[in-house]
Amino acid sequence: MIRKIKKIVNGKATQDGAGVKLVRVLSRGDVSEFDPFLMLDSFDSKNPEDYTKGFPWHPHRGIETVTYLIHGEIEHGDSLGNAGKILSGGCQWMTAGGGILHQEMPQVSEQMLGIQLWLNLPSADKMTAPTYRDITKADVPVLKKDFGEIAIISGMYDSINGPVAGDFVKMTFYDIDLKPSSFIDLTVEPSETVFAFIVKGSVCFETAPGDFVTEKSAVLLENGNQVHLKSSHEGARVLFFSGKPLKEPIAWGGPIVMNTEEELRKAFEDLEKATFVSHDVIMR
Repeated sequence: MIRKIKKIVNGKATQDGAGVKLVRVLSRGDVSEFDPFLMLDSFDSKNPEDYTKGFPWHPHRGIETVTYLIHGEIEHGDSLGNAGKILSGGCQWMTAGGGILHQEMPQVSEQMLGIQLWLNLPSADKMTAPTYRDITKADVPVLKKDFGEIAIISGMYDSINGPVAGDFVKMTFYDIDLKPSSFIDLTVEPSETVFAFIVKGSVCFETAPGDFVTEKSAVLLENGNQVHLKSSHEGARVLFFSGKPLKEPIAWGGPIVMNTEEELRKAFEDLEKATFVSHDVIMR
């Protein structure tokens, strides 16, 4: 059964970090329906003044952050001295776990185009050791098909595995570049939360003629085991996500997401006492 549209979320322009202009697509009000996905920010600018102030040192606990760049460059570092770069076509999958301090500083580029997704951690793994996975463009399989191209960042497509699957939440993540008036059919697990984010162009989710959803929108889909994505005459760029919901309580305070208010208070007490970072970061 093909999944129909359950909800369309239109992103809102905002600023975060030290003044980075972005579109906040998903946030606290969407948590229950988009579980296990917490937040989605979209970056799309050709003006360096919109993004080069960056995201200076800040903490995370209880989540994973997945930063994916279609175009651009971001330098990052953490409180233990690790550093690196995310380049066009690359992804950084960071498990914040029990606590990490880090910074992300976008560099001047012809275009800064990409997303950051927050993925919730199960209660049993909230305090796991922090982990970095730096995924380069060369690590990501890209398949050329009649409909266009599909990059497999996480999960499997057409028997091809992406470079990562997720240690805690098994997330499927594709970057799909659809040619004009083309379509792709995807098989999904009926029990998983499935949504698509339209980066550019517009997409129809019905096999019969239907309405097209425009760019910078997140489309949550109803139950079913098939997804149909069809581009307009202009083509479309779509990020596709799927993951099993955790169905756990959430206590959210800024960059920290725990299960209870007590755990949240403890996290901020640890920040005040300088005991927030209690693990070595694992680099992969």
